[in-house]
Amino acid sequence: MKQYIAVEIKCSESLREILMAELGEAQYDSFLETEDGLEAYVERAHFDPSRLEEILRQYDLSKTDYQVQTVEEKNWNVEWEKHFEPILVDDQCLVRATFHQADKEYPYEIIIDPKMAFGTGHHATTYLMLQWQLELDQRNKSVIDAGCGTGVLAIMANKRGATQITAFDNNEWAVANSQENLELNQCSEIKLSLGTIQDVGAEQTVDLILANINRNVLLDEMDLYAQQLTSEGELLLSGFLEADQTLIEQRAQEVGLQRVGVKYHNGWVALLLG
Repeated sequence: MKQYIAVEIKCSESLREILMAELGEAQYDSFLETEDGLEAYVERAHFDPSRLEEILRQYDLSKTDYQVQTVEEKNWNVEWEKHFEPILVDDQCLVRATFHQADKEYPYEIIIDPKMAFGTGHHATTYLMLQWQLELDQRNKSVIDAGCGTGVLAIMANKRGATQITAFDNNEWAVANSQENLELNQCSEIKLSLGTIQDVGAEQTVDLILANINRNVLLDEMDLYAQQLTSEGELLLSGFLEADQTLIEQRAQEVGLQRVGVKYHNGWVALLLG
C-alpha cells in the first residue's frame, strides 16, 4: 500500500482553491477542504519540503500554518461523499454526483464524481464560470477548456451546443477524472489530453477559451490564449480575486484583449474578454 504525506494547512477560504492549484502542479493529487483550511496529500516519493515551503511562502504562510504527517492510502471517494452536495446554478444547471438523486426539473444536469480533482461547482470560480456559460452562445462553437480539472466546463460547453471541444490539464489525476466524467455525461466527442496550452492547444483557432486556473498561470499564458482565439473569439477567465482584476485586465490589454463583461462572487471574479 502506498504511503502518503498529509499536509494540514491553515488558510483563509479565499486561498483554498489557489493552493490546491499550486500544490497540484507539485504532484499533490488529493485535497479535502476543512473548517480551518485544507488537507493536501502527496505520495511520499513525491514530497518535497522545500517546494511546499516555497509555495506557501508566496501567500504569506509560514511553518506555523501547516503540519506534515505520514498516512496510509485511504478511500478518497468515501471522503468526498461525506462532503460533496449537489450545486444549483441560477436555477438552470444542477451539478451532482452519481450518488445523488437525479432531478429532471432543470434544463441542464451535469454529473461529476470529483475524486479529488478540481472544479465541482462548490468553489466560487467554478460557479461563476458556469453562470457565464449559461449566458454565452456556444452553439456550433469551438471551445478550449484549459486546466479542465473535473471536466465540468467542457461538459457544460457540450450541453450548450459546442461541437468542437478540446480539454486538457497538467495533472494526471485530473485528466483521469475528467475522462470518467465525460463518459458519465455521454460526452465522448470531447478531445481530452494531458498538458497545458503550450503543448496541447487546438489545431486551429477557436471561438471560446475557458480558463479557470490561478492568477499566475493566467498572466503567464495570456498571450497563448490570445493567439489561439479567432478574430471574434472570447476568453473567459476565473481563478483570481477582485484585488487581482486590474492586473489581469492590464495583461489582457497587452495582448489585444478588452473586457466584455465581469461577474463577482464571494470576492472572486470571472472575466469575459474579447
